[in-house]
Amino acid sequence: MPHFIDIADFSREALLDMLAEAKRRKAARAGLPKGAADADAPLAGRMLVMIFEKPSTRTRVSFDVAMRQLGGQTLVLNAGDMQLGRGETIEDTARVLGRMADAVMARVHGHDKITALADFAGIPVINGLTDLSHPCQIMADLQTLEEHKGQLQGLTIAWVGDCANVTRSWIEAAALLGMQLRIGAPKGYQPEDDVLAWAREKGGDIIVVEDAEEAVRGADCVMTDTWISMHHGEEEKERRITDLMPYQVTPELMARAKPDAIFMHCLPAHRGEEVAAEVIDGPASVVFDEAENRIHAQKAVLLHCFGLPG
Repeated sequence: MPHFIDIADFSREALLDMLAEAKRRKAARAGLPKGAADADAPLAGRMLVMIFEKPSTRTRVSFDVAMRQLGGQTLVLNAGDMQLGRGETIEDTARVLGRMADAVMARVHGHDKITALADFAGIPVINGLTDLSHPCQIMADLQTLEEHKGQLQGLTIAWVGDCANVTRSWIEAAALLGMQLRIGAPKGYQPEDDVLAWAREKGGDIIVVEDAEEAVRGADCVMTDTWISMHHGEEEKERRITDLMPYQVTPELMARAKPDAIFMHCLPAHRGEEVAAEVIDGPASVVFDEAENRIHAQKAVLLHCFGLPG
């Protein structure tokens, strides 16, 4: 079953094929209104169920728009509205959805829920985000990076600040696609040892340091993510901001990167915390290209999961 669970599940060639399809799909839509279907509408008659345990803007809208432009339909289910939120097992939920839909995209907390859906649904399952990883975001990031830099292999990417699910998926992508990834983060906020070991076994050039300037120096792209989430209490929020403020992406930190370096952030962003307004709203920022590319990258993921050419 062609699921889309983690970047690490794919070969370099498969990832590049999906990125090429995303690029083709984007180019083919030039001049079309957002509500118009793609010329071939390859997913006509297909139904995608989308499950959300977590709030979502970009994942929800991009998958909805992508599916509609491909000719298919979507059904949105919030976890609190489902029997899943009232004690039904994930296995039973998966079996039911497998009888009623053609694919499932889920944005959930525990990664085990995604793997259980994939094990029991009998239809393709897409990881729209878990606490462990966020592979769909990375596909849009890669598309954006290639658009602005002309290539992926050989680039130097700097990640600064807290390391969480997006960072993990970026480590996997960098290792598979031949990019150097430099991570600048304090102790306690650095990536888990297991993903670093996996990346290095693949020959990945992953460098972890505690100094933000060292991570950013000479980079082609600087990235970060939010430091605070809804589950952090007030005391923890204050501690995290204190710990991570030396890693804020400021104009001075960006100046350590290459002169033509770009800034990326998966959004939502908190100006004045992980990034200064002058950076995210400045000329180096491509964050809204990233957001738009979620649609095109999601199309490539969907077509992969349905086993369609592209």
